[in-house]
Amino acid sequence: MIKVLLLSLLVFVSIHARVNPFFSSNGEEDIPYTSNKDKRLLPLKRAAITLPTHARVIESVTVNYKSLDGSQESKSIELDNSVDWHLPIFISQNYSQSQNSAVVPKKNKKKKIYKKLTSIKYASFKSSGKKLKIITNDKIIRNFLLVEPHRIVVDFEKDVSLKSHVKKFKNSIFTKIRVGNHSGYYRAVIELDGLYRYKMKKISDGYIFELR
Repeated sequence: MIKVLLLSLLVFVSIHARVNPFFSSNGEEDIPYTSNKDKRLLPLKRAAITLPTHARVIESVTVNYKSLDGSQESKSIELDNSVDWHLPIFISQNYSQSQNSAVVPKKNKKKKIYKKLTSIKYASFKSSGKKLKIITNDKIIRNFLLVEPHRIVVDFEKDVSLKSHVKKFKNSIFTKIRVGNHSGYYRAVIELDGLYRYKMKKISDGYIFELR
């Protein structure tokens, strides 16, 4: 009889025992935990992102990351810097000591060298980076911007007769220049490789168009 009572008591205790006696049963589901599972992810070396053609200012960068407990978080840095959309933006964990140095080498100001793109009898077109120099004695009567494709239209005051002139360029911001004859003026159309605004400045031997 005593053996039967002891066996019944043992069964009753085992049924109502908790799986984990070191934590309260009410909070076990809310306890965070980490995993020792090794996923063998490749270490970050360098990643790149390319901005669209209308990007001009980078205001901030946000990094989304995963923590040890599997939760996802993010961290941001405010920048407010101008950018050139032609160049990719990199994220990397590799850097040299010189990049982290407080000593910034002085930049020598070099005179801009303009490369000749094309020319007609009355005007010559040269470029340097985002600048286009038009060497001419003729007066510009109007200039404006058109899209699809993005292009600058420039009308010069001169009543002349000339053949249509078309020139294409590789690896240049200025991708094509077309010159045509109209009544009382001739027109130059400068096609661009992306979206820009521009500023025109009169110089002694012509005009400079600077893209922005």
